[in-house]
Parts: sequence; structure tokens; C-alpha cells
Amino acid sequence: MSSSSIDSVLTETRSFAPPEEFARAARVRSLAEYEELYAKAERDPEAFWAEVAGELQWAKPWTRVLDWSLPDAKWFIGGRLNASVSCVDRHAQGARKNKAAILFEGEPGDTRVITYGQLHREVCRAANALTALGVKPGEFVAIYMPMIPEAAIAMLACARIGAPHTVVFGGFSAEALRDRIDDCQAKAVITADGGWRRGAVIPLKDNVDAAIDGTTVSKVVVVRRCNNDIAWKDGRDVWWHDIIDAASAKHEALAHDSEHPLFSLYTSGTTGKPKGILHSTGGYLTNAAYTSKLVFDLRDDDVFWCTADIGWVTGHSYVVYGPLANGATVLMYEGAPNAPRSSAFTSGHATGIGLDRFWDIIERWGVTVFYTAPTAIRAFMKWGDQHPAAHDLSSLRLLGSVGEPINPEAWMWYRKTIGGDRCPIVDTWWQTETGAIMISPLPGATPTKPGSATRPLPGIAVDVVNKDGQPVPAGSGGFLVIKRPWPSMLRTIWGDHERFTKTYFGEIDGVYFAGDGARRDEDGYYWIMGRVDDVINVAGHRLSTMEVESALVSHPKVAEAAVVGRPDEMKGQAIVAFVTPRSGFVADEILGKELREHVVKEIGALARPEEIRFAEALPKTRSGKIMRRLLREVASGSKARGDTTTLEDQGVLEKLAQSFDKEE
Repeated sequence: MSSSSIDSVLTETRSFAPPEEFARAARVRSLAEYEELYAKAERDPEAFWAEVAGELQWAKPWTRVLDWSLPDAKWFIGGRLNASVSCVDRHAQGARKNKAAILFEGEPGDTRVITYGQLHREVCRAANALTALGVKPGEFVAIYMPMIPEAAIAMLACARIGAPHTVVFGGFSAEALRDRIDDCQAKAVITADGGWRRGAVIPLKDNVDAAIDGTTVSKVVVVRRCNNDIAWKDGRDVWWHDIIDAASAKHEALAHDSEHPLFSLYTSGTTGKPKGILHSTGGYLTNAAYTSKLVFDLRDDDVFWCTADIGWVTGHSYVVYGPLANGATVLMYEGAPNAPRSSAFTSGHATGIGLDRFWDIIERWGVTVFYTAPTAIRAFMKWGDQHPAAHDLSSLRLLGSVGEPINPEAWMWYRKTIGGDRCPIVDTWWQTETGAIMISPLPGATPTKPGSATRPLPGIAVDVVNKDGQPVPAGSGGFLVIKRPWPSMLRTIWGDHERFTKTYFGEIDGVYFAGDGARRDEDGYYWIMGRVDDVINVAGHRLSTMEVESALVSHPKVAEAAVVGRPDEMKGQAIVAFVTPRSGFVADEILGKELREHVVKEIGALARPEEIRFAEALPKTRSGKIMRRLLREVASGSKARGDTTTLEDQGVLEKLAQSFDKEE
């Protein structure tokens, strides 16, 4: 890390107050209320978190709130609970028994509605079935599934019997699946015969078969989803419906220690094997439930749609555990955002080319809270305003953004075109490692600035510091750190506690190092600049790639942009921009010159891109994040290294590399 601070300039300073009508009915209704709640947490953090945790259902109370010995934290020591009970049983056995817990739509257009009472029975059956297969508490179960209700049921069933789950995203290869199974020594895999993606079947079971030979897996449970032919191994493979139908719908959930592992979720590193981020039961569930209620202002009549796959932490926290702990109705959608519904489910009429699929879903299901990624928002912008305009989106009352910093233009488009200038936007910052949202507006209280995650949630202590751990002045850039433990913090990297200590607590003494650059403005608002390695040093000036990207995307001819640095003998690093033009515009040198001058106008001459490379698409993970690491390697003239299993389309990277080779 450089000893110099990270300099940056605000690209958008306009502020939006929460709509008065929204604020009147919100859980936190004013900035003064937020500040009062934040101050309460600062005065006595342990008492604050004890009050929050008390909203879960505990079988045995804790004797001590926190045991903190840097870098190790234990929360709610001595307390016992079952995550499945807090998410399912207490609702199924109360007034929400017949309330919809999960609304499901598959990519072809098939639908299901599962009430809390029905969910309880299915989770109990699955828990009994897994126990009958020999899965014991403490043994990992790998879940490799499409985005269907059985995936959530499997997670909750594992939690119920105390078997930590590791969900592997269904877009990962057999090799990636094997790496994760080997690392956690999983005893069973729950998968499906396939999953739908843009009309094609993802061969999940085939990938499992290729991944598990020679591993610790002894049982493979298969959900019938696509009715395609699959290989079968008697004695190892079992059908989900067979074991579920044979299992009892009654199951007594045992209480587990608060620190009992709930799940491990793997994040890809730039090199080396993926890191298994381990989360515990009591602390994780406390934060997931708390943030779901506070940030999304959950109400009993909401239909909450987080578009993330459960293979990512966002899907864990805001599709399954957080909303269900609050008794919410969540929507799950299986397929791609631009996949049309089959004519078999639309009275003989398919829904065009599918570019309106999300807006069609919102209209038909009456979605009220919509939480998605900036990459998706920019894709929607590229596809055109006519698609959301063709649907009634008046049910929406709150919008959210997650996954990476959102550029101000996308933020403004989201607010106006999707939210009708009446829905607050919660732009959230958090990580797989944090388990839950850390910095975000409260929709009824916090005035928002496009592109800023605003202020930390009550109970969360963050700061922006230099490499020596000293706070930097307002307006200056630095490194984002968390100064105090929080309940949902990762407990370790599975099987490698030394790596955990070095990665997260070894960079800056005494604090959690998030790995992100950030700036705090004069109002105390945080502006996330992206990963520290996404900050470019050009002739001694440190620039945020996000800032240059925002300038490019604000140009009316640009749909999407990614900016990286490549080594430069004179400047140290030179700026290389990968740009996808909007439909109808020619990608030529004239446009390249126009965009360079636009960046100069928006930021200054020091931010002028050395190169602009036009591309039909950018390399992205299945969760929609642009893989800038790979773009840096391509821009530097080297081949992509490290883990590329998360790529949505390997062909995109190959085309970019070929274009560089031709020009060189």
C-alpha cells in the first residue's frame, strides 16, 4: 500500500431528502432519530447488540455479550438457538402461518407460492431426510442449485440439524465445485438435474458427477427441475422428492451454541485457492435480521425481491436468513434478467424478447422493495426506458443497490425511471466477510447523495485512515476500516486462521481492513472508491477507477465502462478504459477522442485515459461484478491468471485478449 493518501473529487453533490410520506411511516423517521440511535449504540455497544439479538428466538440466554481478543470475536457466549426456528417455526406457529414466505417464478414462467406453514413442513422433512442419510451436526453439506425454493429449504434444513452449508453458485464449473468440497470436506451434495438460464439447461448434476470422485462426498441428493437425462449412481444418488416424501413433517429442532458454524461461503482471490469465509449462527443471524428490518424498512405487507443468487452472500443474507427472520414475503426468480417467459405460461403469448422481464415480474407480483446490482441497472439503461415504461411499477416503494459502487448517472436513472422520483434508494456497502450491510442510508431518515453509501448503521464503527491507521481529513481519501467488532463478522477462513489474521487484521494495526479505498466528506458521508487495487497512481496522482468510470458512463453514448491501470514507464501507471457504447453509436476513434475530452471535462486532464478500448461486453462474474483484475492483465499484455471460474462468459475475455493481440 502506498503511503500517500487516495485523492479524489466528488462527481455528484446533489442531495435528496427522504420523501415526506415515506418518512412518516418509516421505522426511523428523521436524521435526528438516526443520530440518537447511533449515539445509543456508541455509548454501550454491547447493550445495544444485546437488545437487537433479543428479537431472535433463543432457547437459552447468553451469559456474556462479547468476548473480544483481536482478531477473534465470540458473540452471545453461552446462548443457544436454532436459525431455522427464528426464520420459520416462530412464524409458522403464529399469525403468519398462512402468509406467503416464498413467491417463486422460474425462468420458463412456472410459479409457486409457499406459505410459512408449508415452508415449515418442507424444512422439517428435509432435516429428517438429511439425518436419515447420515449427515451429522458439524459436517458440511454442499448446495449446488438453481435459484429455486428447494435451495432455501436445503439451507434452512442444514441449519436446523447443525450441519454447516457451503452454497456453491450454480454457474461455477465442476473444478470450482471440487475445490470447495475438498476444502470443507463436505459429506453430501444437494443439487438438481439442471437449472434454466436463457432457455438452456445448466448441467448441474453432470458437474457434480465430474467433481466428486475421490472426495469425501458419500451422498448426492438431486432435485428434479428440468426433467433432462442425467447419469445415476445407485447407492450414492437419491432423488429429493423420494427422500422428502418418505420423511416426517415433524422435526424437533435442537438448539445450537451461538458460535456454532452456520455456513462457509467461498470468495475468489486474485491468486491461490478461494477463501472459505466462516460465519457463526447467533451473530450472523442477529445482523442479517437487524439490517433487513432497518435498511429495507420491512413491513408485514411487503413483497421483497433481492435479485441475488443464493450462491452469493447477498442471497444468504437478503433472500433467505434476513427477510425470513423478520417474517417477510420474499420473491425468488430463477433465470436471466432478459429471458422471456415461455408461451406455455403466458396464455399462448411470450413476452417479447425478454428485456422487460424484471419489470413484468414486479408488476405481476406487486413487488414493493427491489434490491439489485449497479451492473444490472446499467444494463437496464442500455436496453432502453421503453421496457420499464411498459409496466406498472407503482407497487415499488423502496429501491436498493448492492455489489459495487454505483455511478451517479445510474443512481439518477434508477430513481427516476424505476422509482418514479418517489422511492428512496438505499445504496449499501458490505462484504461477504461482514455478513450484513454496514454502511447505508436509512430510507426514512438519511438524505442521500447519488453515489454515496452515506453513513454507517447504528452499532457499526467505521473510519477512513492512512496506512499508519491515522484518520484522514474530511475530503481526503484513505483506507476503509472497521474499528470495533460486530456480531456478523467472519470468524475465520476455514482451515486457515493465519490467512484470516493476516488478510483482515494484519494490514493496519488494531482494526479490520476492508480492502476498499474510501473518502468521508464534510457531512460524514462515505464514498466507496472500490478495491484498493482498483486505485490508479498516475504520475503521483491517485485516482479512483470508479470516478473515471462514472465520468465515462455519464456520457450519453456510453452504456458501460471499466477502467484499469497498466504499467507505464513515464507515469507509473496509465489509464486504460474498456467501453461498451450504447446501441446505435459507432465505436471508432472519433468517439474515443470525444470520450477522452469528456473525462477531462468531468475530472481534469490528469484523468484522461491513455487508451480507450471498445468492447461488445465486459467480463463479469455470474453475480454481475466486472472482473477488473482480468482487464488489468489484458491491458498489460499478459494472459489472465488466477481464478476465472466466476466468469459469466469466458468468450468475452477471449475476444478482448484477441483484440489486443491483433492491434499489437
